[in-house]
Amino acid sequence: RLQWVKNVLQAITIPLTVGGGISKIDDMAELFDLGVSKVSINTSAVKNPEIIKEASDKFGKEKIVVAIDGRRNSKLPSGFEVVIKGGTEGTEIDAVEWAKKCELLGAGELLPTSMDGDGTLAGYDIPFTRAIADSVKIPIVASGGAGKLEHLYEAVVDGGATTLLAASIFHFRMFSIKTDKR
Repeated sequence: RLQWVKNVLQAITIPLTVGGGISKIDDMAELFDLGVSKVSINTSAVKNPEIIKEASDKFGKEKIVVAIDGRRNSKLPSGFEVVIKGGTEGTEIDAVEWAKKCELLGAGELLPTSMDGDGTLAGYDIPFTRAIADSVKIPIVASGGAGKLEHLYEAVVDGGATTLLAASIFHFRMFSIKTDKR
């Protein structure tokens, strides 16, 4: 994986956040040594919340993103449950309470992804994104479901996101980045 990251860093001139399979402080250090701007952790943070504090203390909170994959679950106070391992395993952790804890532990940014909407092109899960955004004071990256330009606007205005992650909208060449910037 490190060689892939090196190759990407050599090919781009924009900041790069890397996530997936990062479970130790040493993993993060290797990535930062390569020139990565931020790391994103999810499952490792849920299983060991103290890794958020350790990483924030060592590298600075601005470099630590906690990804929060969520699904609707009416049994929880916010209506959203944190899921891990790519959305395959429930945790019974309330997503809003987890967001608050992540901020307290030192996360510099949160990346909530609605596993119910990810890849559907039906739009971001605005209630999920808004619930997370309203519960913390750190930046929120909306993720999961963008299919048209209006969805990008809605995530910021209605969802409270400060940044957007969009993949399928570009993978399927529905729009170009140049078009979306306008």
